[in-house]
Amino acid sequence: MIVVMNSEAGDEAIERVVAQVKELGLSPQVIRGTHQTVVAAIGEERPGLLEALEPMTGVEKVLPIMDPYKRASRELRAEPTIVKTRGLEIGGKSIAMIAGPCSVENLEQIVSIAIRLKALGASALRGGAFKPRTSPYSFQGHKLEGLKMLAAARDATGLAIVTEVMAPEHVPMVAEYADVLQIGARNMQNYQLLQAVGESGKPALLKRGMSSTMDEFLLAAEYILDRGNPNVILCERGIRTFEDHTRFTLPLTTVPYLKQKTHLPVIVDPSHGTGKASLVAAMSKASIAAGADGLILEVHEDPKKAMSDGSQTITPAAFEQIMTDCRRIAEAVDRAL
Repeated sequence: MIVVMNSEAGDEAIERVVAQVKELGLSPQVIRGTHQTVVAAIGEERPGLLEALEPMTGVEKVLPIMDPYKRASRELRAEPTIVKTRGLEIGGKSIAMIAGPCSVENLEQIVSIAIRLKALGASALRGGAFKPRTSPYSFQGHKLEGLKMLAAARDATGLAIVTEVMAPEHVPMVAEYADVLQIGARNMQNYQLLQAVGESGKPALLKRGMSSTMDEFLLAAEYILDRGNPNVILCERGIRTFEDHTRFTLPLTTVPYLKQKTHLPVIVDPSHGTGKASLVAAMSKASIAAGADGLILEVHEDPKKAMSDGSQTITPAAFEQIMTDCRRIAEAVDRAL
């Protein structure tokens, strides 16, 4: 439920409501907006809650949260969440451009591409140290050594690092090196991993499962939020359909829909969403026009020699052109790049 405090309610009145929420067996969350303060009462709703909270001093009204995802819902927080870390900002007026290779291959490669991407305007560096692959015989990443290489690239450029974490027991190690912990599509419903990332306190980039509904996607985000971590970034990366002309189908209606339903920032992955480098530019521009807060793109100096996902990876020159084109679109929708 949402307890809306009136404009005259002071800190003492708010604290009394918080105490009452705890006494009722619910988890309180105070949200101070520009014009009004609300106290969220998160937990299983039951009869008698309204009668216990509404008569309290300073309370204007008590409203139920209709969505099953309570903390992620725009009913709870009308103002958009802006995730900030090491110079990266996602969810504000500026559009974030996260770019880099699918896999960290060697130190020279990741530092070199990071320097070039920074010069072209990238907001953060992506790169896989742990790689979930369909085949057990494919390159699985350099793991800890890959994380150290990413840290070296950050030292050389100042770019925030976005990299995937695959298991709960890996969270402390990856969090030591990364600025944003990515949860891949295959792990979207790995609830122990979601909880561990929530407890880490590090910003989380949550990719939509390839067969997941919007409610399932937002409830996965809820697992992270429920552990006290407010910094969750949602990423549409394409879903499986009957179509076979692309690797996945990239449904950009996701972006405006999520903007209506949640206060969390939303980015798009056109690389995985299409699986074809030739389609990445068009879908990048369409994503910005649809209202995305950012893009995450796979970029490699020589995609044909990339150790993973070369077919969907663009060159730095193509990234530069995407930056130019998306900058014009961003201006048209009152954003900046």
